[in-house]
Amino acid sequence: MSKSSASLDDDLVFLDEAPASQRPLRASGSSVWRIMIVDDDADVHSATTFALSNLEMQQRPLEFMHAYSAAQARELLARQPEIAVILLDVVMELDDSGLQLVRHIRESLQLTEVRIILRTGQPGYAPEIEAIRDFDINDYKTKSELTRIKLYTTVTAAIRSYEQICAINASRRGLDRIVRASTELMALRGLDSFAAGIIDQVAKLLDMNADGLLCVRERRDNRRDDMLTIAASGRYADALRCPADILPDPSVKDALRRSLDERRNIYGADSATLYFGGSANRHFTAYFTTPRTLNEIDQSLLDVFCRNIAVGLDNVLLLHRLYDFAYYDTLTQLPNRTRLKELVEEVLAEMPRKDITLALVDIDHFAETNDALGHKFGDLLLLGVAARLKSQLDTQLAIARVSADAFGVLGNTSLAKPAALLDIFARPFNIDGHEIQLSATVGLVRLMDYDGSGADALKDADIALKRAKLLQRAGHFYFSRSMGVDVRERVRMMHALRNAFEQNELFLVFQPQIDLVTKKAVGAEALLRWRTPDGTLIPPDRFIPIAEHSGLIIDIGEYVMREACRELVRLQELGYRDFTMSINVSQVQFRHPHFLEMLRAALDATGAPPSRIELEITESIAMEEPDVLIELLDQIKRIGMSIAIDDFGTGFSSLSYLQRLRADRIKIDRSFVKEITSSMRGSSIAEMVIQLGHNLGLTVIAEGVEDERQANILSRLGCPLAQGFLFARPMTDSQLAAWLQDNGRR
Repeated sequence: MSKSSASLDDDLVFLDEAPASQRPLRASGSSVWRIMIVDDDADVHSATTFALSNLEMQQRPLEFMHAYSAAQARELLARQPEIAVILLDVVMELDDSGLQLVRHIRESLQLTEVRIILRTGQPGYAPEIEAIRDFDINDYKTKSELTRIKLYTTVTAAIRSYEQICAINASRRGLDRIVRASTELMALRGLDSFAAGIIDQVAKLLDMNADGLLCVRERRDNRRDDMLTIAASGRYADALRCPADILPDPSVKDALRRSLDERRNIYGADSATLYFGGSANRHFTAYFTTPRTLNEIDQSLLDVFCRNIAVGLDNVLLLHRLYDFAYYDTLTQLPNRTRLKELVEEVLAEMPRKDITLALVDIDHFAETNDALGHKFGDLLLLGVAARLKSQLDTQLAIARVSADAFGVLGNTSLAKPAALLDIFARPFNIDGHEIQLSATVGLVRLMDYDGSGADALKDADIALKRAKLLQRAGHFYFSRSMGVDVRERVRMMHALRNAFEQNELFLVFQPQIDLVTKKAVGAEALLRWRTPDGTLIPPDRFIPIAEHSGLIIDIGEYVMREACRELVRLQELGYRDFTMSINVSQVQFRHPHFLEMLRAALDATGAPPSRIELEITESIAMEEPDVLIELLDQIKRIGMSIAIDDFGTGFSSLSYLQRLRADRIKIDRSFVKEITSSMRGSSIAEMVIQLGHNLGLTVIAEGVEDERQANILSRLGCPLAQGFLFARPMTDSQLAAWLQDNGRR
């Protein structure tokens, strides 16, 4: 070997690249460096190829492309844009052919990564400095100075520049994709959609097919649960919603577990396992099969992607938990009432509509069981019922917990049958070692021809359930349209009544009570009336029960008490000193904890004498919770008021109980008064009530007296007092004063 050859070889050794493990990798997947030689001199092509032949950079050979004119170069560049370096003659067909080609490369083809080395055999045609700068020309050399070693050095520097520019651009494109991926993923709703979106976005980021799976692992009570696949595609699609342990390839399972345990990304020769973090007890990782070994740029981008997506995943998990709280019962993990309503609305939106039934299953006497055995036992009982519903009913049925002691069932009518639902409770429940026998009542709505919303359907099922409870516990009842009309009318009436009370449409009338011997008025019963703005009178038997059911009777009852007391004071001022005012009190009022306070407040506000006020309670009220009622009546008596038992004879009072109540008067129900002249039984019941009153030392008054014959018979039987249309109809306060004056009562 000559000295010059030895020197050349030494130079080439000096120019070798660093070990592959220490070099940054190209973003491109090409296995060669493409060098384009553009020159109209064939000898230049031969000399250049010879000088650079058999040389490698980073274990990749050089591949040469030849163009003998600017026009031919344009054609080649259009077909093969991935070229690392162009060795370009300045002067070819024209003096500026080379520079015009550079302009075409940069501006028309938008090839910004390829490095351009200008060569010329005519130094006088050197490009301006502005052209070198503006067109990003890597170097300018005269052909005479490009020896083999200098040519190699120049090309090597250009290839390195090309590689670095490619890496920068690949990173920029990758970051742009990460930003777009994050935006697209944030638009997805639900954990499942987000997980599937992660697989799609990783595939886009790496320019490969979606071939991977994403798993979640939860830790509960310091116990590691199996990994569950929540998203999968490609060859792993069949693993969706399955434990990762069923995966046939043990290396995949090992990579997933290792990523979770070490909480980092793991890259293999043909795979990538990505760790996405998670919450304290729930962590996520994904496994992807890759068509190539990922280079450092790919890995760096994936690291950034994972950190970025981990933040979004935390938000998704938070939203997922909020969704669970909003739509699922925390105890049983079943859908709640809100979610069941959505499911019903989906059924109602289907066309044609299927034969679907909504059922509400209510556990009988659950509140008593819960109070007696404790809330913890009650929760176990509910879990037992939920478990049996899920295990015994058909899987096509949707099951939900809609209230404290009621479950909803939605599905095909042939499956959601009352018999099947009630059979759930045929066997005892084993709760905490105790055998508990339960029963349930069911209300059902068929949705095939249903006209209403999901919320309406649930309300109507509840209406049917309440009707079933009234008819027979442990039974069932189907909702009918007539029931819905009745209920909606009551709801309408309730709102109208509330508005009427606020607008002062309610008022009192008074019906005189007459001494049958003297024919003089001894008192009056205060009665509530409702007149609408158009003058229509609403019957009390229509709005009083609604007021009691809604609780509005508390405020209305206080109004009645005050107005009746105020009228009594006015009558006393007119001279009717021994006149008694009878005021009806409902069961709801009696149960109110502040009833006595309300009585005292009405007396204080009006100055009415309690001794001239009589409170009327029904016999049915008197029979409920006798000990509590007796104590309450004693307190009322201490205030100074008297007590009358209304509708006497329609209940089941015992004599001993009547004595304990310390009532002052009993009222014979109008139905018994009517029998006096219209029944085969005649006056027998009225006579017994009158005799009973005498024996117990109670005053007796008959209501509903409508003719003289009834009045005469009652008088002969010893009934001293009466009221009814025979004597006077209910009248307003001004009419009452005039009536008393006309009838000579002072």
